[in-house]
Amino acid sequence: MTVRVLVVDDHPLFLDGVRAALAGAQDLEWVGEAHDVRGAVAAAAELEPDVVLLDVGLPDGSGIDAAREILAARPAVRVLVMTMSEEDETVVSAMRAGARGYVVKGSGRADLLAGIRAVAAGGAVFSPTVADRLGSFFGSLATLPGHQAFPQLTDREREVLELLARGYDNRRMARELFLSDKTVRNHVSNVLTKLDVETRGEAVVRARNAGLGAG
Repeated sequence: MTVRVLVVDDHPLFLDGVRAALAGAQDLEWVGEAHDVRGAVAAAAELEPDVVLLDVGLPDGSGIDAAREILAARPAVRVLVMTMSEEDETVVSAMRAGARGYVVKGSGRADLLAGIRAVAAGGAVFSPTVADRLGSFFGSLATLPGHQAFPQLTDREREVLELLARGYDNRRMARELFLSDKTVRNHVSNVLTKLDVETRGEAVVRARNAGLGAG
């Protein structure tokens, strides 16, 4: 079966290189390109690719936002992000948004094609360093005491409560979770309502008593 690939990048020379690489692979097919977040979301809906090869730095915003929107509409799509460095914090952020891996721009053609094939087959592509960082992040947010103590919270609300317990303000939570300030405010309000408390301080006390906020 041929894997259909949508490529999202705003550099013509890079696009030409990827197009040439895919043309030389019998099992991979270039189905289209996009150059910004809005175009990526629209192209993914129209072209129905199997894999989206997505630059994290786009002219109208972050490729992470594009990944989140694409996956919300079509969860079966595999997103492979491109970054300038595997040490870039955006790599971990992209994984949190649902991307299945990353390739470093400037990697050889073989590495690029291998990454596409791996995520298309249901695998993941990232280094041990990134894997450790992801494991630490998700492990701290999904602690067993928190799940037992607050079953009424959604996973996202539990993440927000965890970060509240760590002392994060709304702006820092928004950066950490790649959400808008308004969305974070709404989640905090929902957490307070579901915990039947009136202040953030009360919520923090309950969260810490349940074992959250220790990460």
